[in-house]
Amino acid sequence: MKKYVSKVIASPVGPLKLVASGEGLAAILWKDDSPRRVRLGDVVEDETSPILLETERQLGEYFAGQRKVFAVKLDFAGTDFQRRVWTALLTIPHGQIRSYGEIARQIGCPAAVRAVGAANGRNPLSIIAPCHRVVGSTGKLTGFAGGLEVKARLLALEAGNHLECSRPTFGAASCV
Repeated sequence: MKKYVSKVIASPVGPLKLVASGEGLAAILWKDDSPRRVRLGDVVEDETSPILLETERQLGEYFAGQRKVFAVKLDFAGTDFQRRVWTALLTIPHGQIRSYGEIARQIGCPAAVRAVGAANGRNPLSIIAPCHRVVGSTGKLTGFAGGLEVKARLLALEAGNHLECSRPTFGAASCV
């Protein structure tokens, strides 16, 4: 069984729990994330993990409007179908959106729109694998583990609007 380390950071969209395995970044979890959404093995806190520190640095640049593409090694744990969806998310350019149907077509499963939605909802690497850039067929914001308000704020950030830091509410010491 894989071993995981974690670090909680502050961000303009609330505290984020970064989780890494020995193979790369495994998850970015929200404060009120359901433990069933992303299933991991044992997780121990490690404030010195190089992958977590690098992820924190890159997220800080993203929130400051200075980074559009992330360059951290990822460790997606999921089914083959889920990994195909999550890999497709990585191809959505900063500041753009795609529909669930477009993602389904991109991965070669045009009839699997609902399955794409389900996989999107289980994306363990929110923000970096930008599931916030996926919207309904009408352009309406739909489901997001961090909440629709956060999804809208991330899209606004990518449109060039500045985000203010929120006060950390569990274990995080400063804003990134």
